[in-house]
Amino acid sequence: MTFTAPLKSDSKKILLLGSGELGKEVIIEAQRLGIETVAVDSYNNAPAHLVANKAYTINMKNKNEILDVIRREKPDYILPEVEAINIEALFEAEKEGFHVIPNADAVNKTMNRKNIREFAAIELNLPTGKYEFVSTFEALIKAATSIGYPCVIKPVMSSSGHGQSIAKSEEELYSSWEKAKEARGDASELIVEEFIHFDYEIALLTVRNGHETIFCEPIGHIQEDGDYIFSWQPMNMSKIAKNKALDIAKKITDGLGGRGLFGVELFIKGDDVYFSEVSPRPHDTGMVTMMTQSQSEFALHIRAVLGLPLDYVFYGAGASAAYKAKNDSFNPQIIINNKAFSKNSYVRVFGKPQSHEGRRMALALTFDKDSSEKALKQAKQIIKEFSDQ
Repeated sequence: MTFTAPLKSDSKKILLLGSGELGKEVIIEAQRLGIETVAVDSYNNAPAHLVANKAYTINMKNKNEILDVIRREKPDYILPEVEAINIEALFEAEKEGFHVIPNADAVNKTMNRKNIREFAAIELNLPTGKYEFVSTFEALIKAATSIGYPCVIKPVMSSSGHGQSIAKSEEELYSSWEKAKEARGDASELIVEEFIHFDYEIALLTVRNGHETIFCEPIGHIQEDGDYIFSWQPMNMSKIAKNKALDIAKKITDGLGGRGLFGVELFIKGDDVYFSEVSPRPHDTGMVTMMTQSQSEFALHIRAVLGLPLDYVFYGAGASAAYKAKNDSFNPQIIINNKAFSKNSYVRVFGKPQSHEGRRMALALTFDKDSSEKALKQAKQIIKEFSDQ
């Protein structure tokens, strides 16, 4: 493959739609290969804006604004990095000859929980929990009664767990309804899911470059209000369960097609594995790979986009812990104990220009070659000493 320099007439160029902390790492990896980078988001000075060659602030749900940037920049690859994007713009861009990663249809399926659940359960016959879709509160009561309590209630379209809750009884349904309706994204319809009493859940990073599919070691994670707070790699699991997980991840990503890294979320109960969700982009729990692998999930994503080989070395066990702001500020300051910077631990500060309570602002990463449990314990201890103002 021939590599170029940025800002030349023949530069290889990627355009990122969504410029948060994950997009920032994607941009950095692309620039390491001399690729020109364009970061787009709905607010100024988003993390990836700060490291890209060019930055745009637009309404990400406006078809014309997205297409205007695409036509102006003429990127070789368009990388959607968030769910809140006008999907019609991506289909139109593909018609005009632009390369959407992995493809517009895959983005359309995965950004909407109804689309991806029906694709996985009906078309691919993958094992999932029971589910129903509802658009009224009365239908929610009926569905929850049918599926049983506790049940999980989510908007069909939202990011990072926004609007997600667990209702343990009919008395809690109205609170779940209100929470889902207030979430950013599309809350015109909700999905009501059976609460699977799983032993643990994993993210299985699955990478396709057009020639081969590889898998990273399974990542265990803990969520709070539907959003990840801790992850560790590898997740210890039985050989039977791991093989089932690999099979499900291969089937769902083959079904979606295209190139790039996918984050496949799975529930594990004993040796049984259930499909949950999939994202066609780097996964927040996968930030741990910045510590555990010679090629992080972000580097693998760029390699896959370019059609490059996907070989990498797994160094050993590691963990990550997300820090969420405790305060609202237009000039956020993250206070971190110097002890967080050691030979086996380091920190990523995302550089977001504004904080609000619960917003993810930084990350602690730890390494323990032989023990995920020890790495996780260390990450939890480090993040306890973070604060903000």
